[in-house]
Amino acid sequence: MPIDATLAYDDQNVFAKILRGEIPCSKVYEDEWALAFHDIAPQAPMHVLVVPKGAYVSWDDFAAKAPAEEIAGFVRAVGHIARENGLVEPGYRLLVNVGAHGGQEVPHLHVHLFGGRPLGPMIAR
Repeated sequence: MPIDATLAYDDQNVFAKILRGEIPCSKVYEDEWALAFHDIAPQAPMHVLVVPKGAYVSWDDFAAKAPAEEIAGFVRAVGHIARENGLVEPGYRLLVNVGAHGGQEVPHLHVHLFGGRPLGPMIAR
């Protein structure tokens, strides 16, 4: 169910629980800024979720409130994961859903990283 990205951060969301180790994940990468893990319902051969370790509801919340060092660390983590998985040369897609119209379902910023096959049009028609 889509969420309202303007609401306060809910520390009981599934990604917060994964970050705290309360729910297991299939970890791909972790550093001081981000945790990345395989999506439980992959939409491509490579479908990884990258979440910042900070408490941000959405991309908008992150862009407005995160310090520059945290933004840079998170963006670099996403790039590192793509490079380490050999996705740069064939190409890959990043997707961030924000709010109800964007289809956001978890109130914690997360980037979907898709790769491993041609991904088709950017938006379903």
